[in-house]
Amino acid sequence: MDTTSTLFISSGPEETRRIGARIGARLKPGAVLALRGELGAGKTCFVQGLAEGLGIVPPARVSSPSFVIINEYPARIPLFHFDLYRLPDGTELVELGWEDYLERGGVIAIEWAERMAALLPEDRIDIEIEVTGEKSRRITVRGAQAERLAADGGG
Repeated sequence: MDTTSTLFISSGPEETRRIGARIGARLKPGAVLALRGELGAGKTCFVQGLAEGLGIVPPARVSSPSFVIINEYPARIPLFHFDLYRLPDGTELVELGWEDYLERGGVIAIEWAERMAALLPEDRIDIEIEVTGEKSRRITVRGAQAERLAADGGG
């Protein structure tokens, strides 16, 4: 995996969504984003921003699919939002058609992606969200596309 990275600093949920929207607007079909961060770090908030950048209106309708595992949202590029919090590992994703999602030409955003590390494509975009204060976050974007996705600068 390419180690190119870009750092963003977010002062709160609205800024986290704006960062997600900026990245979402630059995504291409087939992009896979592996999101990592502790519970409450802002992964779903970031995905709401991605949705906005992809043209999903209103982005607030994007919610964590913790109980259903996958939510699909139509847009200029469809968004497939996975939440693996309730899965002990990613092997169940194979039964849910993981390979089919990879071939559908949408953007795939995966919360708790570390639970399916063996199934992730090598050319993915890693997004790590670290809690640095009550509302502040450090968002690191890694991968070959990090620099292009972060055009206009990080934090």
